[in-house]
Amino acid sequence: MGLDKTKKVYLSIVLSVAVLLLFFFNLCFGTVHIPMADVINSLTGRGASLESWDFIIRESRLPSAITALLAGASLAASGLMLQTAFRNPLAGPDILGINGGAGLGVALVMLLFGGNLTMGNLTLGASVSIILGAFAGALAVTALVLFLSTLLKNPVMLLIMGVMVSYLASAIISLLNFFSTAEGVHSYTMWGMGNFGGVSVSQLPLFCAVVLVGLFIATALIKPLNALILGDMYAENLGVNIMRTRNWLLFSTSLLVAVITAFCGPISFIGLAVPHLGRMMLRSSNHRILMPVTIICGAAVALFCNLLSSAPGNRGLIPLNAITPAIGAPIILYVLLKQRNY
Repeated sequence: MGLDKTKKVYLSIVLSVAVLLLFFFNLCFGTVHIPMADVINSLTGRGASLESWDFIIRESRLPSAITALLAGASLAASGLMLQTAFRNPLAGPDILGINGGAGLGVALVMLLFGGNLTMGNLTLGASVSIILGAFAGALAVTALVLFLSTLLKNPVMLLIMGVMVSYLASAIISLLNFFSTAEGVHSYTMWGMGNFGGVSVSQLPLFCAVVLVGLFIATALIKPLNALILGDMYAENLGVNIMRTRNWLLFSTSLLVAVITAFCGPISFIGLAVPHLGRMMLRSSNHRILMPVTIICGAAVALFCNLLSSAPGNRGLIPLNAITPAIGAPIILYVLLKQRNY
């Protein structure tokens, strides 16, 4: 039995406050110590005590915090849509190979720009090209997985297929790296570790616009997703156009995963684990409340991971993909052990 309406409201308020606090902490804490008063002065236009602090806050920490917030929300929403569409608790952008497809698209396009995968140094036109390349790769893999889901009724076999697709994409990327320059290989390796600091101030409007379009589509699919939980036949009886719903789901998921992968690298476990976190808190699968709570949880988890990656005292940024599994893996293990009891 799920939470009552009052508890759901309280939970939403608590999560929203947590996101706001984590966002502010992302601006206050980092490898460079900046007093909290100077952070507030910089944000309100009065300026920090040092000009370099203003630059760090406005040009580095603020874009990174916004990127983390939107990336976490996007990956969580994508994971929830995939788990509902495939009716599989282990479906996610990384498990089904969608991250790998987007990464392959990025690698192919980046060869046209000298093999440099530092998104912050690219022009707007180059950034758009990379997003389109990542979108094409993610769309192709998502379409393939959706097609295979009609042939493979066994959910375990579908997950194995997704892993195989991911391995295939990795093999092609390895070949591309083999023929690339040493700088290109190093750049790709750093990109693959994950980083929310790859979006520059000039690229932030494009990043935000694409992500918000994808999230708008995801929230517009709440009603059909609720119907899909009970099966395609039930959904059709309710008047849901299954093909159109799957196409929009395909587009939204591919768009969100593509833009996050292009700018931040292939971030693991957030899309897989956060939807389960939302279900555990709500004890409900009603997407009318589950989707917004999952989006907020995804933003909070990503902001927390970003905070850990740039914690004071570090010699540099800790790769995100060294942090996200430590948070996501225990949640997935809990889900697997819980299902074992049924």
